[in-house]
Amino acid sequence: MYSKGVDIVSILASKPVLIGLHLGFAILGIDAFLWLLGEVVANAGSATRRLVAASLGLVGYVATWLIGGYYYVTYYGKLVKPIILSGSAPWAHAVSMEAKEHIFLFAVPLAITIFLLARYNAAELDMLGLRKSLMRLCVIAAGIGLSFGAMGFIISAAARFGVTNVIQ
Repeated sequence: MYSKGVDIVSILASKPVLIGLHLGFAILGIDAFLWLLGEVVANAGSATRRLVAASLGLVGYVATWLIGGYYYVTYYGKLVKPIILSGSAPWAHAVSMEAKEHIFLFAVPLAITIFLLARYNAAELDMLGLRKSLMRLCVIAAGIGLSFGAMGFIISAAARFGVTNVIQ
């Protein structure tokens, strides 16, 4: 019996898998930044936990940034955007995607900044007056991630409604 090998690259580059990976890494980043926020609020002494949380947040945001960018260039502009613009909710692109296209530029530098600040121990954060700033940045990073999720939902719904309009 002849068996073809699985082309893992084709599977990973498929539209639904990319969207799932994009969402999964975003959730990882959001959760990690909320974990880091808890560590900083509690003034936890473990620099290791803070670094693990900050590293996971950074990796999550970089991965979702790269995967989302690949999806945008490969699929969104050619396939999804025209469906949304011709559907019943073209504002979804004009508002949600346009916002994501510009705000996403801040996500990775923000995650890097958080990672660099998380390298300080609790005493150093207090001595340098950076503890509250780190907490604020964690809230901003998680908030941006959650707002991106809401905008992604709006964009996906508009694409589904656009396809429904094309079929009718």
